[in-house]
Amino acid sequence: QVQLVESGGGLVQAGGSLRLSCAASGRTDSIYTMGWFRQAPGKERDFVAAISWSGGSTRYADAVKGRFTMSRANAKSTVYLQMNSLKPEDTAVYYCAVSSYRMSANPRDFGSWGQGTQVTVSS
Repeated sequence: QVQLVESGGGLVQAGGSLRLSCAASGRTDSIYTMGWFRQAPGKERDFVAAISWSGGSTRYADAVKGRFTMSRANAKSTVYLQMNSLKPEDTAVYYCAVSSYRMSANPRDFGSWGQGTQVTVSS
């Protein structure tokens, strides 16, 4: 019983930056991990990044490591995904999700999902 709202997507040129936000509400006491996934047209939904509820651990997909950074806001139920050095292949709908499992990268372990926010990176 967690509601998630993503924001911050948009159109950006290659090499540019965007910051996505995800705000969780409801039964946030059940959250152990918050994560980001993305899905490009015709592709599977792929793991992007995750952060522990404590904020002590982060995990990134190899494709975004060194370019994307996940962090918490002062409100612990809100997380950000800072995306730098964006590439056209980063174009996708980005989804925020929460999990009762610790630091999982498996979308099947995430029980609540946001509506998604579109990120488009032009060449």
